[in-house]
Amino acid sequence: MIKKKSSIPLENLVSTDKNMYELTNAAIHRAKQISMTGSDELESTGGKIVSLAIKEIVTEEVQYNIKQD
Repeated sequence: MIKKKSSIPLENLVSTDKNMYELTNAAIHRAKQISMTGSDELESTGGKIVSLAIKEIVTEEVQYNIKQD
């Protein structure tokens, strides 16, 4: 049996010292962006937008900042 590699780097997600609330919000906003504009990398996640958004945020392929009011 071949073990399928997860598209979300769980080791990075578990070992991060970042605020999970911030990461979750960043992934939500990134998923919305991907759904509106598309991405060439969607095939690597089997078309799963949220998985791609989490991967990009956790691996820091996409940077985010917190808007201060």
